[in-house]
Amino acid sequence: MRTPNALGGATGTISAERDETQQATGRRAVLSWALYDLANTVFQFSVVSYTLPLWVKDEGGSDAAFGIALSVGAGLMFLASPVIGAVSDQVRRRMPFLIASTLLCCACTALLGTFGLTTTLVIFVLANFAFQAGSVFYDTLLPTVSTDANRGRVSGLGVGIGYLGSFIALGTAFAVLALDDDAKPLVFRITALLFLVFALPCFLWVRERPRPDAAPIGRATMRRAIGEVRHTVARARRYPDLPRFLAGRVFYSDASNTLVGFMGIYATEELGFSDAQVQVVLGVGILGALVGGLAWGRIVDRIGPKATLNRVLGLWAVVLVLTAAIAYLDLPRDLFWIVAPLAGVALGGTGTSDRPLMIRLSPPRYLGQFYGLYGMAGRFAAIIGPLLWALIVDGLDLGRPAAVLSLLVMIAIGYAILRPVNDARRVWLTDEAMPV
Repeated sequence: MRTPNALGGATGTISAERDETQQATGRRAVLSWALYDLANTVFQFSVVSYTLPLWVKDEGGSDAAFGIALSVGAGLMFLASPVIGAVSDQVRRRMPFLIASTLLCCACTALLGTFGLTTTLVIFVLANFAFQAGSVFYDTLLPTVSTDANRGRVSGLGVGIGYLGSFIALGTAFAVLALDDDAKPLVFRITALLFLVFALPCFLWVRERPRPDAAPIGRATMRRAIGEVRHTVARARRYPDLPRFLAGRVFYSDASNTLVGFMGIYATEELGFSDAQVQVVLGVGILGALVGGLAWGRIVDRIGPKATLNRVLGLWAVVLVLTAAIAYLDLPRDLFWIVAPLAGVALGGTGTSDRPLMIRLSPPRYLGQFYGLYGMAGRFAAIIGPLLWALIVDGLDLGRPAAVLSLLVMIAIGYAILRPVNDARRVWLTDEAMPV
Protein backbone atom coordinates (compact mmCIF):
# COMPACT_ATOMS: atom_id res chain seq x y z
CA MET A 1 0.00 0.00 0.00
CA ARG A 2 1.03 3.62 -0.43
CA THR A 3 0.83 6.47 2.04
CA PRO A 4 0.35 10.04 0.81
CA ASN A 5 3.24 12.43 1.07
CA ALA A 6 3.48 16.18 0.75
CA LEU A 7 3.81 15.92 -3.01
CA GLY A 8 0.57 13.97 -3.37
CA GLY A 9 2.48 10.80 -4.19
CA ALA A 10 3.65 8.00 -1.90
CA THR A 11 6.56 7.13 0.32
CA GLY A 12 8.78 4.30 -0.82
CA THR A 13 12.24 3.21 -1.71
CA ILE A 14 12.26 3.39 -5.50
CA SER A 15 10.87 6.33 -7.45
CA ALA A 16 9.42 6.03 -10.91
CA GLU A 17 11.48 8.97 -12.06
CA ARG A 18 14.80 7.43 -11.03
CA ASP A 19 13.80 4.15 -12.62
CA GLU A 20 12.84 5.87 -15.86
CA THR A 21 16.01 7.93 -16.18
CA GLN A 22 17.92 4.67 -16.58
CA GLN A 23 16.00 3.84 -19.75
CA ALA A 24 17.36 4.34 -23.25
CA THR A 25 16.14 7.78 -24.28
CA GLY A 26 18.50 8.52 -27.16
CA ARG A 27 17.29 10.54 -30.09
CA ARG A 28 17.27 7.60 -32.47
CA ALA A 29 15.12 5.58 -30.07
CA VAL A 30 12.71 8.48 -29.55
CA LEU A 31 12.38 9.15 -33.28
CA SER A 32 11.96 5.44 -34.03
CA TRP A 33 9.20 5.18 -31.41
CA ALA A 34 7.49 8.26 -32.85
CA LEU A 35 7.65 6.81 -36.37
CA TYR A 36 5.42 3.95 -35.26
CA ASP A 37 2.81 6.58 -34.41
CA LEU A 38 3.16 7.70 -38.03
CA ALA A 39 2.75 4.11 -39.20
CA ASN A 40 -0.47 3.37 -37.35
CA THR A 41 -1.89 6.81 -38.16
CA VAL A 42 -1.53 5.87 -41.83
CA PHE A 43 -3.93 3.01 -41.13
CA GLN A 44 -6.26 5.08 -38.95
CA PHE A 45 -6.81 7.82 -41.49
CA SER A 46 -6.45 5.97 -44.76
CA VAL A 47 -8.66 3.05 -43.81
CA VAL A 48 -10.89 4.05 -40.88
CA SER A 49 -11.47 7.75 -41.48
CA TYR A 50 -11.50 8.01 -45.24
CA THR A 51 -11.16 5.22 -47.79
CA LEU A 52 -13.12 2.38 -46.20
CA PRO A 53 -16.21 4.50 -45.33
CA LEU A 54 -16.29 5.73 -48.91
CA TRP A 55 -15.84 2.18 -50.24
CA VAL A 56 -18.72 1.00 -48.03
CA LYS A 57 -20.89 3.78 -49.44
CA ASP A 58 -19.92 2.83 -53.00
CA GLU A 59 -20.94 -0.78 -52.27
CA GLY A 60 -24.37 0.30 -51.03
CA GLY A 61 -23.59 -0.02 -47.32
CA SER A 62 -25.06 2.29 -44.67
CA ASP A 63 -23.68 4.28 -41.72
CA ALA A 64 -24.95 1.43 -39.55
CA ALA A 65 -22.98 -1.23 -41.47
CA PHE A 66 -19.70 0.61 -41.01
CA GLY A 67 -20.56 1.58 -37.44
CA ILE A 68 -21.34 -2.02 -36.47
CA ALA A 69 -18.03 -3.20 -37.94
CA LEU A 70 -16.20 -0.60 -35.87
CA SER A 71 -18.11 -1.64 -32.76
CA VAL A 72 -17.52 -5.38 -33.21
CA GLY A 73 -13.76 -4.87 -33.51
CA ALA A 74 -13.83 -2.61 -30.49
CA GLY A 75 -15.87 -5.19 -28.59
CA LEU A 76 -13.33 -7.92 -29.24
CA MET A 77 -10.56 -5.62 -28.10
CA PHE A 78 -12.58 -4.68 -25.03
CA LEU A 79 -12.59 -8.32 -23.98
CA ALA A 80 -8.97 -8.96 -24.90
CA SER A 81 -7.32 -5.79 -23.53
CA PRO A 82 -6.91 -6.95 -19.92
CA VAL A 83 -5.29 -10.21 -21.02
CA ILE A 84 -3.03 -8.41 -23.51
CA GLY A 85 -1.94 -5.96 -20.82
CA ALA A 86 -1.33 -8.72 -18.28
CA VAL A 87 0.72 -10.73 -20.80
CA SER A 88 2.89 -7.68 -21.47
CA ASP A 89 3.73 -7.56 -17.76
CA GLN A 90 4.69 -11.26 -17.72
CA VAL A 91 7.12 -11.42 -20.67
CA ARG A 92 10.67 -10.16 -20.98
CA ARG A 93 9.89 -7.79 -23.84
CA ARG A 94 6.75 -6.32 -25.39
CA MET A 95 8.30 -5.72 -28.81
CA PRO A 96 7.65 -9.22 -30.26
CA PHE A 97 3.95 -8.76 -29.57
CA LEU A 98 3.97 -5.34 -31.22
CA ILE A 99 5.62 -6.86 -34.29
CA ALA A 100 3.11 -9.73 -34.49
CA SER A 101 0.05 -7.49 -34.18
CA THR A 102 1.45 -5.10 -36.80
CA LEU A 103 2.06 -7.88 -39.31
CA LEU A 104 -1.47 -9.22 -38.81
CA CYS A 105 -2.97 -5.77 -39.32
CA CYS A 106 -0.93 -5.20 -42.48
CA ALA A 107 -1.93 -8.57 -43.95
CA CYS A 108 -5.64 -7.96 -43.34
CA THR A 109 -5.46 -4.38 -44.63
CA ALA A 110 -3.99 -5.62 -47.92
CA LEU A 111 -7.07 -7.84 -48.38
CA LEU A 112 -9.68 -5.11 -47.85
CA GLY A 113 -11.90 -4.53 -50.87
CA THR A 114 -10.83 -7.80 -52.50
CA PHE A 115 -14.13 -9.48 -51.68
CA GLY A 116 -17.73 -8.34 -51.18
CA LEU A 117 -19.06 -5.91 -48.57
CA THR A 118 -19.71 -8.41 -45.78
CA THR A 119 -16.42 -10.27 -46.16
CA THR A 120 -14.45 -7.03 -46.34
CA LEU A 121 -16.09 -5.74 -43.17
CA VAL A 122 -15.22 -9.02 -41.40
CA ILE A 123 -11.58 -8.65 -42.51
CA PHE A 124 -11.67 -5.04 -41.34
CA VAL A 125 -12.82 -6.17 -37.89
CA LEU A 126 -9.73 -8.38 -37.63
CA ALA A 127 -7.42 -5.67 -38.99
CA ASN A 128 -8.83 -3.12 -36.55
CA PHE A 129 -8.47 -5.57 -33.66
CA ALA A 130 -4.80 -6.15 -34.49
CA PHE A 131 -4.27 -2.40 -34.87
CA GLN A 132 -5.77 -1.72 -31.44
CA ALA A 133 -3.83 -4.56 -29.82
CA GLY A 134 -0.60 -3.13 -31.20
CA SER A 135 -1.49 0.25 -29.72
CA VAL A 136 -1.52 -1.27 -26.22
CA PHE A 137 2.02 -2.61 -26.63
CA TYR A 138 3.18 0.58 -28.33
CA ASP A 139 1.85 2.95 -25.67
CA THR A 140 3.50 0.96 -22.87
CA LEU A 141 6.86 1.57 -24.57
CA LEU A 142 6.61 5.34 -23.91
CA PRO A 143 8.44 5.10 -20.54
CA THR A 144 11.27 3.28 -22.36
CA VAL A 145 12.03 6.32 -24.51
CA SER A 146 11.16 9.13 -22.08
CA THR A 147 11.35 10.38 -18.50
CA ASP A 148 8.68 12.12 -16.45
CA ALA A 149 10.32 15.47 -17.22
CA ASN A 150 10.06 15.16 -21.02
CA ARG A 151 7.18 12.70 -21.43
CA GLY A 152 4.77 15.35 -22.73
CA ARG A 153 7.18 16.42 -25.46
CA VAL A 154 7.99 12.84 -26.47
CA SER A 155 4.29 11.92 -26.52
CA GLY A 156 3.54 15.09 -28.50
CA LEU A 157 6.36 14.30 -30.91
CA GLY A 158 4.77 10.92 -31.56
CA VAL A 159 1.39 12.53 -32.16
CA GLY A 160 2.87 15.28 -34.34
CA ILE A 161 5.01 12.97 -36.47
CA GLY A 162 2.12 10.54 -36.50
CA TYR A 163 -0.09 12.96 -38.33
CA LEU A 164 2.49 13.29 -41.06
CA GLY A 165 1.34 9.75 -41.78
CA SER A 166 -2.12 11.09 -42.39
CA PHE A 167 -0.79 13.44 -45.07
CA ILE A 168 1.00 10.50 -46.63
CA ALA A 169 -2.15 8.38 -46.45
CA LEU A 170 -4.46 11.02 -47.86
CA GLY A 171 -1.91 12.05 -50.49
CA THR A 172 -1.66 8.43 -51.60
CA ALA A 173 -5.44 8.06 -51.70
CA PHE A 174 -5.83 11.32 -53.62
CA ALA A 175 -3.23 10.33 -56.23
CA VAL A 176 -4.66 6.84 -56.74
CA LEU A 177 -8.34 7.80 -56.74
CA ALA A 178 -7.77 10.80 -59.00
CA LEU A 179 -6.73 8.33 -61.69
CA ASP A 180 -9.43 5.75 -60.91
CA ASP A 181 -12.16 6.31 -58.34
CA ASP A 182 -12.77 2.56 -58.20
CA ALA A 183 -9.18 1.81 -57.17
CA LYS A 184 -9.86 1.91 -53.43
CA PRO A 185 -8.59 -1.71 -52.97
CA LEU A 186 -5.22 -0.53 -54.33
CA VAL A 187 -5.21 2.21 -51.68
CA PHE A 188 -5.68 -0.44 -49.01
CA ARG A 189 -2.69 -2.43 -50.29
CA ILE A 190 -0.45 0.63 -50.42
CA THR A 191 -1.58 1.52 -46.89
CA ALA A 192 -0.55 -1.92 -45.64
CA LEU A 193 2.90 -1.49 -47.18
CA LEU A 194 3.35 2.00 -45.71
CA PHE A 195 2.30 0.78 -42.27
CA LEU A 196 4.99 -1.89 -42.34
CA VAL A 197 7.75 0.35 -43.72
CA PHE A 198 7.27 3.09 -41.13
CA ALA A 199 6.96 0.58 -38.27
CA LEU A 200 10.35 -1.00 -38.99
CA PRO A 201 12.52 1.63 -37.20
CA CYS A 202 10.60 1.04 -33.96
CA PHE A 203 11.16 -2.70 -34.29
CA LEU A 204 14.88 -2.22 -34.90
CA TRP A 205 15.98 0.63 -32.63
CA VAL A 206 13.70 0.88 -29.61
CA ARG A 207 15.54 -1.17 -27.00
CA GLU A 208 13.57 -2.33 -23.98
CA ARG A 209 15.22 -3.25 -20.74
CA PRO A 210 14.22 -6.93 -20.34
CA ARG A 211 12.30 -7.82 -17.20
CA PRO A 212 14.59 -9.91 -14.98
CA ASP A 213 11.66 -11.73 -13.37
CA ALA A 214 9.96 -12.70 -16.65
CA ALA A 215 9.18 -16.27 -17.65
CA PRO A 216 9.38 -17.88 -21.11
CA ILE A 217 6.32 -17.42 -23.30
CA GLY A 218 4.01 -20.41 -23.10
CA ARG A 219 0.87 -21.80 -21.58
CA ALA A 220 2.04 -20.99 -18.06
CA THR A 221 2.51 -17.35 -19.05
CA MET A 222 -1.01 -17.19 -20.44
CA ARG A 223 -2.47 -18.86 -17.34
CA ARG A 224 -0.69 -16.40 -15.07
CA ALA A 225 -1.80 -13.49 -17.25
CA ILE A 226 -5.44 -14.60 -17.18
CA GLY A 227 -5.14 -15.10 -13.43
CA GLU A 228 -3.78 -11.57 -13.06
CA VAL A 229 -6.80 -10.17 -14.91
CA ARG A 230 -8.99 -11.19 -11.98
CA HIS A 231 -6.89 -9.02 -9.68
CA THR A 232 -6.28 -6.06 -12.00
CA VAL A 233 -9.51 -4.19 -11.25
CA ALA A 234 -9.13 -4.76 -7.52
CA ARG A 235 -5.51 -3.60 -7.71
CA ALA A 236 -6.52 -0.46 -9.60
CA ARG A 237 -8.78 0.54 -6.71
CA ARG A 238 -5.65 1.06 -4.60
CA TYR A 239 -5.01 4.11 -6.78
CA PRO A 240 -8.32 6.05 -6.69
CA ASP A 241 -7.40 8.59 -9.38
CA LEU A 242 -6.78 5.82 -11.90
CA PRO A 243 -10.33 4.35 -12.10
CA ARG A 244 -11.78 7.86 -12.26
CA PHE A 245 -9.48 8.76 -15.14
CA LEU A 246 -10.39 5.57 -16.99
CA ALA A 247 -14.11 6.24 -16.51
CA GLY A 248 -13.70 9.75 -17.86
CA ARG A 249 -11.71 8.41 -20.80
CA VAL A 250 -14.67 6.28 -21.87
CA PHE A 251 -16.72 9.42 -22.50
CA TYR A 252 -14.21 11.74 -24.15
CA SER A 253 -12.83 8.90 -26.29
CA ASP A 254 -16.39 8.12 -27.35
CA ALA A 255 -16.75 11.63 -28.69
CA SER A 256 -13.36 12.07 -30.34
CA ASN A 257 -13.12 8.62 -31.96
CA THR A 258 -16.68 8.71 -33.27
CA LEU A 259 -16.28 12.13 -34.84
CA VAL A 260 -13.04 11.04 -36.52
CA GLY A 261 -14.68 7.86 -37.81
CA PHE A 262 -17.67 9.64 -39.34
CA MET A 263 -16.15 12.97 -40.36
CA GLY A 264 -15.78 11.97 -44.02
CA ILE A 265 -19.38 10.76 -44.21
CA TYR A 266 -20.64 13.87 -42.39
CA ALA A 267 -18.84 16.22 -44.77
CA THR A 268 -20.07 14.45 -47.92
CA GLU A 269 -23.62 13.49 -46.93
CA GLU A 270 -24.55 16.37 -44.58
CA LEU A 271 -22.59 19.33 -45.95
CA GLY A 272 -22.44 18.33 -49.61
CA PHE A 273 -18.66 18.18 -49.98
CA SER A 274 -17.24 16.16 -52.86
CA ASP A 275 -14.80 13.32 -52.24
CA ALA A 276 -11.96 15.57 -53.39
CA GLN A 277 -13.05 18.36 -51.04
CA VAL A 278 -13.21 15.89 -48.16
CA GLN A 279 -9.62 14.93 -48.85
CA VAL A 280 -8.57 18.57 -48.55
CA VAL A 281 -10.69 19.13 -45.42
CA LEU A 282 -9.15 16.11 -43.74
CA GLY A 283 -5.72 17.34 -44.81
CA VAL A 284 -6.36 20.67 -43.10
CA GLY A 285 -7.51 18.81 -40.01
CA ILE A 286 -4.39 16.66 -40.03
CA LEU A 287 -2.19 19.75 -40.24
CA GLY A 288 -3.97 21.04 -37.15
CA ALA A 289 -3.34 17.72 -35.38
CA LEU A 290 0.35 17.79 -36.29
CA VAL A 291 0.82 21.31 -34.95
CA GLY A 292 -1.42 20.56 -31.99
CA GLY A 293 0.51 17.46 -30.95
CA LEU A 294 3.80 19.34 -30.84
CA ALA A 295 2.31 22.38 -29.08
CA TRP A 296 0.27 20.42 -26.52
CA GLY A 297 3.36 18.35 -25.65
CA ARG A 298 5.17 21.42 -24.34
CA ILE A 299 2.06 22.45 -22.44
CA VAL A 300 1.92 19.00 -20.78
CA ASP A 301 5.49 19.38 -19.54
CA ARG A 302 4.76 22.90 -18.28
CA ILE A 303 1.36 22.59 -16.54
CA GLY A 304 0.88 18.81 -16.29
CA PRO A 305 -1.17 16.27 -18.27
CA LYS A 306 -4.44 16.70 -16.33
CA ALA A 307 -4.66 20.48 -16.75
CA THR A 308 -3.75 20.08 -20.41
CA LEU A 309 -6.44 17.46 -20.97
CA ASN A 310 -9.04 19.78 -19.44
CA ARG A 311 -8.18 22.42 -22.04
CA VAL A 312 -8.29 19.85 -24.82
CA LEU A 313 -11.80 18.79 -23.80
CA GLY A 314 -12.89 22.44 -23.84
CA LEU A 315 -11.67 22.72 -27.42
CA TRP A 316 -13.56 19.53 -28.36
CA ALA A 317 -16.75 21.11 -27.02
CA VAL A 318 -16.22 24.14 -29.27
CA VAL A 319 -15.62 21.89 -32.29
CA LEU A 320 -18.80 19.86 -31.73
CA VAL A 321 -20.99 22.92 -31.18
CA LEU A 322 -19.73 24.52 -34.40
CA THR A 323 -20.12 21.27 -36.37
CA ALA A 324 -23.77 20.89 -35.37
CA ALA A 325 -24.53 24.60 -35.75
CA ILE A 326 -23.44 24.68 -39.40
CA ALA A 327 -26.20 22.20 -40.26
CA TYR A 328 -28.89 23.27 -37.78
CA LEU A 329 -28.58 27.02 -38.41
CA ASP A 330 -27.92 26.63 -42.15
CA LEU A 331 -24.62 28.47 -41.79
CA PRO A 332 -22.20 28.64 -44.73
CA ARG A 333 -20.57 25.26 -45.14
CA ASP A 334 -17.24 27.03 -45.64
CA LEU A 335 -17.16 27.42 -41.85
CA PHE A 336 -16.22 23.75 -41.78
CA TRP A 337 -12.81 24.84 -43.03
CA ILE A 338 -12.37 26.45 -39.59
CA VAL A 339 -13.83 23.51 -37.71
CA ALA A 340 -11.51 20.98 -39.35
CA PRO A 341 -8.19 22.40 -38.10
CA LEU A 342 -9.68 23.02 -34.65
CA ALA A 343 -10.75 19.38 -34.53
CA GLY A 344 -7.22 18.42 -35.56
CA VAL A 345 -5.66 20.48 -32.77
CA ALA A 346 -8.05 18.86 -30.27
CA LEU A 347 -7.31 15.38 -31.60
CA GLY A 348 -3.57 15.98 -31.35
CA GLY A 349 -3.98 17.17 -27.78
CA THR A 350 -5.99 14.14 -26.70
CA GLY A 351 -3.28 11.53 -27.24
CA THR A 352 -0.52 13.93 -26.22
CA SER A 353 -2.03 14.54 -22.79
CA ASP A 354 -3.81 11.34 -21.82
CA ARG A 355 -0.90 8.95 -22.40
CA PRO A 356 1.38 10.82 -19.95
CA LEU A 357 -1.54 11.10 -17.53
CA MET A 358 -2.08 7.34 -17.65
CA ILE A 359 1.61 6.71 -16.95
CA ARG A 360 1.62 9.30 -14.15
CA LEU A 361 -1.25 7.52 -12.39
CA SER A 362 0.03 3.92 -12.88
CA PRO A 363 2.70 2.09 -10.85
CA PRO A 364 5.46 0.98 -13.27
CA ARG A 365 5.31 -2.69 -12.28
CA TYR A 366 1.68 -3.00 -13.37
CA LEU A 367 1.76 -0.59 -16.30
CA GLY A 368 0.83 -3.28 -18.83
CA GLN A 369 -2.12 -4.47 -16.78
CA PHE A 370 -3.44 -0.97 -16.27
CA TYR A 371 -2.88 -0.16 -19.93
CA GLY A 372 -5.15 -3.13 -20.56
CA LEU A 373 -7.82 -1.25 -18.60
CA TYR A 374 -6.90 1.90 -20.53
CA GLY A 375 -7.48 -0.06 -23.72
CA MET A 376 -10.77 -1.38 -22.37
CA ALA A 377 -11.95 2.15 -21.69
CA GLY A 378 -11.10 3.23 -25.22
CA ARG A 379 -12.63 0.15 -26.78
CA PHE A 380 -15.83 0.44 -24.74
CA ALA A 381 -16.10 3.99 -26.05
CA ALA A 382 -15.47 2.71 -29.58
CA ILE A 383 -18.34 0.25 -29.16
CA ILE A 384 -20.83 2.75 -27.79
CA GLY A 385 -19.95 5.70 -30.02
CA PRO A 386 -20.63 4.16 -33.46
CA LEU A 387 -23.72 2.33 -32.16
CA LEU A 388 -25.08 5.55 -30.66
CA TRP A 389 -24.38 7.36 -33.95
CA ALA A 390 -26.14 4.61 -35.92
CA LEU A 391 -29.11 4.66 -33.51
CA ILE A 392 -29.55 8.42 -33.77
CA VAL A 393 -28.99 8.65 -37.54
CA ASP A 394 -30.58 5.45 -38.88
CA GLY A 395 -32.70 4.16 -35.99
CA LEU A 396 -34.36 7.31 -34.67
CA ASP A 397 -33.88 9.23 -37.95
CA LEU A 398 -32.83 12.36 -36.04
CA GLY A 399 -30.00 13.17 -38.42
CA ARG A 400 -26.25 13.48 -38.16
CA PRO A 401 -26.23 16.93 -36.46
CA ALA A 402 -28.17 15.39 -33.56
CA ALA A 403 -25.56 12.64 -33.39
CA VAL A 404 -22.86 15.30 -33.14
CA LEU A 405 -24.67 16.92 -30.21
CA SER A 406 -24.79 13.55 -28.45
CA LEU A 407 -20.98 13.58 -28.61
CA LEU A 408 -20.98 17.00 -26.93
CA VAL A 409 -22.86 15.44 -24.01
CA MET A 410 -20.18 12.76 -23.79
CA ILE A 411 -17.44 15.40 -23.58
CA ALA A 412 -19.28 17.18 -20.77
CA ILE A 413 -19.70 13.96 -18.79
CA GLY A 414 -16.05 13.04 -19.25
CA TYR A 415 -14.93 16.47 -18.04
CA ALA A 416 -17.11 16.22 -14.94
CA ILE A 417 -15.72 12.80 -14.04
CA LEU A 418 -12.11 13.94 -14.48
CA ARG A 419 -12.33 17.08 -12.35
CA PRO A 420 -11.25 15.47 -9.02
CA VAL A 421 -8.28 13.58 -10.53
CA ASN A 422 -4.94 14.54 -8.95
CA ASP A 423 -1.97 14.09 -11.27
CA ALA A 424 0.78 15.05 -8.81
CA ARG A 425 3.97 13.08 -9.37
CA ARG A 426 4.10 9.79 -7.46
CA VAL A 427 6.87 8.00 -5.60
CA TRP A 428 6.27 4.26 -5.68
CA LEU A 429 6.93 1.56 -3.14
CA THR A 430 9.49 -1.11 -4.06
CA ASP A 431 6.80 -3.65 -4.97
CA GLU A 432 5.11 -1.08 -7.22
CA ALA A 433 8.22 -0.01 -9.11
CA MET A 434 9.70 -1.92 -12.04
CA PRO A 435 11.99 -4.71 -10.82
CA VAL A 436 15.69 -4.01 -11.36
